[in-house]
Amino acid sequence: MRIEYDIKLGFKDVMIRPKRSTLKSRSQVSLQQEFKFLNSKTVYKGIPIMAANMDTVGTFEMALALSEKGLFTAIHKHYTIAEWEKFTKNAPENIADYIAISTGTGKNDAEKLAAIFNVNPDYKFICIDVANGYSEHFVDFVKRTRAQYPDKVIIAGNVVTGEMVEELLLAGADIIKVGIGPGSVCTTRVKTGVGYPQLSAIIECADAAHGLGGHIISDGGCTIPGDIAKAFGAAADFVMLGGMLAGHEESGGELIEKNGKQYKQFYGMSSKTAMQKHVGGVAEYRASEGKTVTVPFKGKVENTLQDILGGLRSTCTYVGASRLKELTKRTTFIRVAEQENQVYTKE
Repeated sequence: MRIEYDIKLGFKDVMIRPKRSTLKSRSQVSLQQEFKFLNSKTVYKGIPIMAANMDTVGTFEMALALSEKGLFTAIHKHYTIAEWEKFTKNAPENIADYIAISTGTGKNDAEKLAAIFNVNPDYKFICIDVANGYSEHFVDFVKRTRAQYPDKVIIAGNVVTGEMVEELLLAGADIIKVGIGPGSVCTTRVKTGVGYPQLSAIIECADAAHGLGGHIISDGGCTIPGDIAKAFGAAADFVMLGGMLAGHEESGGELIEKNGKQYKQFYGMSSKTAMQKHVGGVAEYRASEGKTVTVPFKGKVENTLQDILGGLRSTCTYVGASRLKELTKRTTFIRVAEQENQVYTKE
């Protein structure tokens, strides 16, 4: 047993200090980014905000809506091949630039991934997604996937430490998903005691990834647009959203009416609800590590995207960053005192 005494920070523990700016308007800020990935050598262009690969968020409908704005969606792994065929037939030609095919690490997962590429070989992104990215089996699966698909962009995670980011990049991944336990419907920290404050995880993992020429995704913990700005300020290349994109027309989840108001179901993919839906229940050797909630129905996701992107542009104007790429160089975080933090939390 050992204890690390360095302070680790989450989004609510800091604010971004404003700086002098020559920008006259938020309209002068560009949120477009361009990345060339380490192993696939593929070039990506777009706004690097992603819908999470949860079946209540990462839907085909969400992908169509987000791609119109240049945003990305990690499609959840529970669509059938027939559903992929229908989507591929009707989707715009450029949709391959804005979606990832999600997969687990089992034999059936690998076979299904190959079948989806048979539907459309032009799909470019693979999201290898497990709750615990520290297993040897996971690293081996990343290596095998890289060998089988040398020109595809591989997203792999989740992890929260620099050494594991480096190992996954060297195993063949291009982008590493960073985050264990920060999600709004994730109960990993409650059930297991395992986790890492998200802001510090981003800073440490981005440093490790960028040293090798790789990229990271901040996955989880964003509840307001300001959190997204903090994630980019901490040097995340992409930010993945779950709860902020739940509850829309384009989201999955059952539509529920209570007392004359509409809500949508939202749950973690390790929740009892998800496991009953997709694998017939919670296995006797494990515990649920997610919860099920209802969120107010928000209508079309377009309005939420305007709020998110507008907030991010505003952050850039406060620190004088004309491009999203410049935000991390212009960011100075200030620690928030405990009393101030309590006020901030209520906003």
